[in-house]
Amino acid sequence: MQGTQQPTSEPTAYTPTDRTVPTRSAERASYDKELVHSILDEAYVCHLGFVRDGAPVVLPTLFGRVGDRLYVHGSTGSRPLRMTGQADPGLEVCLTVTHVDALILARSAFHHSINYRSVVVHGVAHQVTDPEEKRLALDALVDHVVPGRSADSRPANKKELAATAVIRLDLNEVSAKLRTGGVNDEPEDLALPHWAGVVPLRKGYETPLDDPDLAPGTELPAYLG
Repeated sequence: MQGTQQPTSEPTAYTPTDRTVPTRSAERASYDKELVHSILDEAYVCHLGFVRDGAPVVLPTLFGRVGDRLYVHGSTGSRPLRMTGQADPGLEVCLTVTHVDALILARSAFHHSINYRSVVVHGVAHQVTDPEEKRLALDALVDHVVPGRSADSRPANKKELAATAVIRLDLNEVSAKLRTGGVNDEPEDLALPHWAGVVPLRKGYETPLDDPDLAPGTELPAYLG
């Protein structure tokens, strides 16, 4: 009798590579998918690095995530977006995000630090040419900034879509790195008369300011409350 085939479960972690294993403080690295995704989803801006004319270039930009794929958009005249269309099989990039969660003030200058969460992604970026994937990517970019916003705004028209380029980067070669905890002063410095401790940092919405040209009766959406 033929046995019942069990469903294959999705991997819960990314596979470490030579490029994703840190040479310093390797114990802070993580390859857990859920953690990586949470760090990416909480960030507004990524930094996209690539080589142009033999020199490194790093650009801050917005991005969005759909599953194990990141999308970055820009003008069709943007250099890296043009390069992804010209290069075969794509453009080698490195994409990073970082959150600073707290300042660590130590008694010694040497042991000052920060608590942080970061993600580094290596891979090959490709230009998105399929119209449906492009619309999906642009919705993801809008919702990444404010969840639910793409359904509460006019979608891009043909002219705007023609002026916008989108590149995709698959999450294959990925690592997260974190620093948590408090002060790590030397034992001989503990009696020094300098304040030491953790200064947490907060992120959140301030009170939204209405555009002066709002249509009459337009109310603040619940997702901004």
